[in-house]
Amino acid sequence: MASPDRLSLAQKLAYGAGDLGPAITANILIFFLLPFLTDVAGLAAGVAGSILALGKIWDAINDPLVGVLSDRTKSRWGRRRPWILFGAIPFGLTFLAQWYVPFPGDTTALFIYYLVVSILFNSFYTAVNLPYTALTPELTQDYDERTSLTNFRFAFSIGGSLVSGVLHPLIVAQFPGNPALGYLVSGALWSVLAVLPLFWCFLGTTERYQSDQEQIPLKAQIQIALSNRPYLFVIGIYLCSWIAVQLTATIIPYYITYWMRLSNDWIAGVILAVQGTAFVMLFVWNWVSQRLGKQAVYLLGMGVWIVAQVGLVNLQPGQTTLMLVFAVLAGVGVATAYLIPWAMIPDVIEWDELATGQRREGVFYAFMVLLQKMGLALALFLTGQALDLTGFVSGVDNVQPEAALLTLRFIIGPVPTVALVLGMVLTWFYPITRERHQQVLQQLDQRRKAK
Repeated sequence: MASPDRLSLAQKLAYGAGDLGPAITANILIFFLLPFLTDVAGLAAGVAGSILALGKIWDAINDPLVGVLSDRTKSRWGRRRPWILFGAIPFGLTFLAQWYVPFPGDTTALFIYYLVVSILFNSFYTAVNLPYTALTPELTQDYDERTSLTNFRFAFSIGGSLVSGVLHPLIVAQFPGNPALGYLVSGALWSVLAVLPLFWCFLGTTERYQSDQEQIPLKAQIQIALSNRPYLFVIGIYLCSWIAVQLTATIIPYYITYWMRLSNDWIAGVILAVQGTAFVMLFVWNWVSQRLGKQAVYLLGMGVWIVAQVGLVNLQPGQTTLMLVFAVLAGVGVATAYLIPWAMIPDVIEWDELATGQRREGVFYAFMVLLQKMGLALALFLTGQALDLTGFVSGVDNVQPEAALLTLRFIIGPVPTVALVLGMVLTWFYPITRERHQQVLQQLDQRRKAK
């Protein structure tokens, strides 16, 4: 007889589909929004980076709020799924609005427009994505089944990132005389493809593990979350690996164009190499994780990724084969950055439940999503400011000051490498092993039976 914690393939597919839309939008934004704002909308790099950073500051407020509100939501569909249902369409519309240039040449009006749209998009992104991420422990309590769910989630996530990252620049390239229209057409396509899978997720999943206990104040929940020692490790691990992802992805279009002196077609090729490898490696690392554990997988993946980052900083113009080799190696590590920290979070939630007697998935996941967005904001803001300070001139084909070129290489190499090494150190000391997690589950089961 199958365990009640085992999920069907249809349920796993529906759950995984829920991350397709957020992944598509986040991937396109991180790779292409800064170049769009500088090269198409006509904003200075520092101004463009500031817009995106200011939009993310709002997430410091709305992420914990949505986390608590979803914890308190009561409906016939559960706590998390109504948010996915009702937030889907506004999420798609506000994503599309970011690719429109309403006031050509008016930098002040454009600054206000893109800032408002950024705040709205981030709000609706949180409304669908945060409750979605909190679904994992409410679908199953099985240790390996949760890793499998995370694997399905990021199979869709990386698959969507792969397809959108490759096709988006190719779609824009079909409008050589009007790139603004190209971005708008592509944005409309991805908006539709981002919304539809959210309905699939809503219809194909069921929340089976929920708590009806009285909620404690937000401040107290945050204090408890930050007092959870394993959770602090996971926060550090995720922040380090995600900062590396964000910095590398943000700078890649500029690195390929201005340092490697290649056409925009190579951007699609590099994204294909990174995301395609990461997609395949998700399944490999999931298999390895079931045998060696999550910590071992993360350490192995980061080690390979560091080789890629060191290689990129030493790469010279014209070495395209080596560039693709390093992109593949980076994809090996990126897969573990997607898979492992998120697979650790449900274990941390149970650790907290054993210590406090309460489940607070929303708060724990809120901080994880917040860190992801703040990592993106930091990467975009610092990249824009650094390029401005070093004299970067957008729209000048392959001609940039030496200081700007050195900045591109520094951001793509040494900075991510330091973050990855720190993440490995934190992973080495992470306290929840497979054996310890089984002990936590046994103690929780004994407590429930005693009630």
